Amino acid sequence: MIMKRAHSQWTYALLLSLFIVPVAYASGGEEKIANAFLWIAVLLLLAKMASLIEKVGQPAVLGELVIGVVLGNLFLVGIGVFEPVKHDEIIKFLAELGVVILLFQIGLESKIEEMREVGGRAFAVATVGVITPFVLGYLVGMLLMPGLDSNAYLFLGATLTATSVGITGRVFRDLGKLRTKEAQIVLGAAVIDDVMGLIILAVVSAIVTKGAVSVSSISIITLEAILFLVGAIFLGRLLAPKIGEGFSRIHTGIGMKFTIAISFCLIFAYLAHLVGLAPIVGAFAAGLMLEPVYFDRFEKPAINNDIKSAVVNADNEIKNKVEKVLQRHTAQHLDELVGPLGHFLVPLFFIVIGMQVKLETLFDPKILGIALAITFVAFIGKLVAGIVAGPVNKYVVGWGMAPRGEVGLIFAMIGKQLGVITEEMFSVVIIMVILTTLLTPPILNFLLRKESH
Repeated sequence: MIMKRAHSQWTYALLLSLFIVPVAYASGGEEKIANAFLWIAVLLLLAKMASLIEKVGQPAVLGELVIGVVLGNLFLVGIGVFEPVKHDEIIKFLAELGVVILLFQIGLESKIEEMREVGGRAFAVATVGVITPFVLGYLVGMLLMPGLDSNAYLFLGATLTATSVGITGRVFRDLGKLRTKEAQIVLGAAVIDDVMGLIILAVVSAIVTKGAVSVSSISIITLEAILFLVGAIFLGRLLAPKIGEGFSRIHTGIGMKFTIAISFCLIFAYLAHLVGLAPIVGAFAAGLMLEPVYFDRFEKPAINNDIKSAVVNADNEIKNKVEKVLQRHTAQHLDELVGPLGHFLVPLFFIVIGMQVKLETLFDPKILGIALAITFVAFIGKLVAGIVAGPVNKYVVGWGMAPRGEVGLIFAMIGKQLGVITEEMFSVVIIMVILTTLLTPPILNFLLRKESH
């Protein structure tokens, strides 16, 4: 029933796009901005329809990526209506902004204090889970795709280091396993994995742009990346309370709170670019540095006052429980403010990435074989990490680290933008991301259910 309904919605959306978009483009170049508005609406609607994939237990990002691949390759069957999207500068800009906002959100959700609490096992899992796939990716890339620039193999290895904590976290949550030792190790390791992965991305990107290949140069770049992250977080935590206090004297509304947060994100993205790092590194650092306590002077969510009024005559026990709930929601308010912006921009990023995949490269059995081999290596690299997890279910930990999801796509996109990753390698990476994202949830689901019996 679900698949039948999805098929009819896809058919309707495609027919609508085929009719409306050519009409808009026939009006000439001066309608470029208006046409972009139409494209954005069509892509967002298609992205939401693609989220039907969640009904079969798969993450929405997978649906967005797949619909992007489909739209970007319709020309193979004689439908070229979506080709202009690939070259639309407005949509490209919004997609780039989307990935910056995504990393900012990941930073907001990741807490430095949590990194300290997860302990040595999570750190060990993260370390092995970054080093092993990086080395394997580099070596297997050289073996299966000889003749490329060494920087291409570096980016391939960097892409395999990624872990999508959102996908794994959802599986644990849906099964009520978030409080198990395995879940805590995986989630803690994924946070550390994000930081290590971003440092590797910063190093590899700098090697490409600066041409640094010596050990001393790599050490300097690594130090720059670490100093930027540490310095940005330290500086931000020093300045953010004062900036928040100053702007609260102008206005304490939610709009001001949102503006300060997004401004921090964009400013630190720019500062990261200035020091030779990817802007997403700065956005991630900005998310890490901002704490809810910095916005205590601003208005709380409107619903807080309504709830407090509703329990004003309740006993103290109920009041205390309600107060704890309100405090938790107040702490998450910043994430919720940024959320709608992410809903708007992030799907555009994944669709645009998917549209850049050239399916004709997969008609080559050699490319498809390489993609499957890289996927196998991607799984092995993370499963090895489970070995150092200690006295827990090592398979659960290893598979929990396996999905690459949005983080792997971001790495691949940056490599493509820098001209390092070829079309063939990009398609290989996309297949790897799709397979690790698609296969991990059902396998993890099976292991967790088996453990319960």
